[in-house]
Amino acid sequence: MNRAVSDFGDASTVVGGRSTAHSKHPAYEKGSDDHHKIASSFEVPHIEAGELTKIEDYFAEQHPFVVKVGKDGLLAALQELDLELRNSGHDSILSKKNPTNWTGSEVNPGYLGFINHGGMPKLLTRPGRYPGALIRNWSGLSQNQAAVVSDPQNHIFIVKNSGFVALGIAGSYDVLGIVDQTHLTGVVKDHVTSAVLGYSQEVTMTASNRNNKQTYVVATFLNIPANNCAILQKGDDLELLPAGQHCITNPNVTLRGLYTLGENQFEMPTKDIYTRDQVPVSLTLYLKWQLTQPLKLATHGYQTPYDALMDKTQSILTQIVAHLDYSSMVKARSIGPDNMEEGADGSSQFLDALRTRAMDDLHIAAMEYGIVLKDLAVIDRQFKGEIASTMDHLTKRALQAQVEAANVDRENSNKVKQEEGTLAVARIKAKARNVCATCPFTFGWLITMLADRG
Repeated sequence: MNRAVSDFGDASTVVGGRSTAHSKHPAYEKGSDDHHKIASSFEVPHIEAGELTKIEDYFAEQHPFVVKVGKDGLLAALQELDLELRNSGHDSILSKKNPTNWTGSEVNPGYLGFINHGGMPKLLTRPGRYPGALIRNWSGLSQNQAAVVSDPQNHIFIVKNSGFVALGIAGSYDVLGIVDQTHLTGVVKDHVTSAVLGYSQEVTMTASNRNNKQTYVVATFLNIPANNCAILQKGDDLELLPAGQHCITNPNVTLRGLYTLGENQFEMPTKDIYTRDQVPVSLTLYLKWQLTQPLKLATHGYQTPYDALMDKTQSILTQIVAHLDYSSMVKARSIGPDNMEEGADGSSQFLDALRTRAMDDLHIAAMEYGIVLKDLAVIDRQFKGEIASTMDHLTKRALQAQVEAANVDRENSNKVKQEEGTLAVARIKAKARNVCATCPFTFGWLITMLADRG
């Protein structure tokens, strides 16, 4: 006999259906009309919401010797079950023993006592002390708990709230596990950003045959935080689960993954990319993105947005760099039509130009996967190989020669200015002497003296 709980409430028991997206997460609506066309070019199969997460009510059908606990409480349900058993020719399950006040094991208020009476189970429903030993003394589930139950036909169902009472005549009702839905044991993290995506816990059942025993997962509980979601799959059909508490019991339904709908940022190193003159270069990128349509991402087979962005970024950068020469990357003041700021060094101009091209292409490509690219920056680049080493050496030598030539020009300019200054002084002295020859002695002598001192 089992007492558990029913009406799974705010969680969901998965039973079947087709893919759907809940209206809580609308499609991305920002951007230009072209972006709208690109984003909507790939359509995810869509049907009515909730088809894959219908709630299975185990008590919608009649089952022998199973009584749902109603508004009259547990005792009334036990009395109804006891009456059904007696009407079917079975023994009563309610003990007629009265409690004593002097010895025995105690049944606390709100609890049930379970004893063996002549090989048959008997329930003690009244609190107090009873002679002999109790086989079990227990009560129902606590708040936020759910029980995973298997009936005599091995049907798995989830119960909570008011509960039910049952007696298995042919087979048994087995409570496979009791789960606290607010404190699930497993933590699901993003393997790239290490952000917590949600919590999960599995309940298993062991099946045995002649050779060995095997354990099967019969229920998976999910607790999805706000601004996160999960995706379920049944065959080729997908469904988006919003934040909240959920449970999966259908063996044909699998959990594809959990996703965050908030902004993420990460540094991504690329694989080696070859320039047109076959010089390998590796880049380190800064990416900032937001997943807005997880169903698109899951349909393309990616576990995280980072995985999709990494593939697209590598492809786009390979196409861009393959049309550039190493020398132009290092020396050119601008690449293509991009306008570079005057006075900036070649390295920063190369990085800025590469970012501009990659950002435009990757932003459009990311929308196909339901991702909005917020920012991209090339924060480092490293050229590799013997050609790069040789050309780096030549580039440094050329820069050194330019510096040396500039120093020589500066020295020559200083000498010319110094000679020009000496010549100007001589002209002033000569002019002073000419004035002295036509002036009175005293005045001429003063001018000559001042000119000599000057």
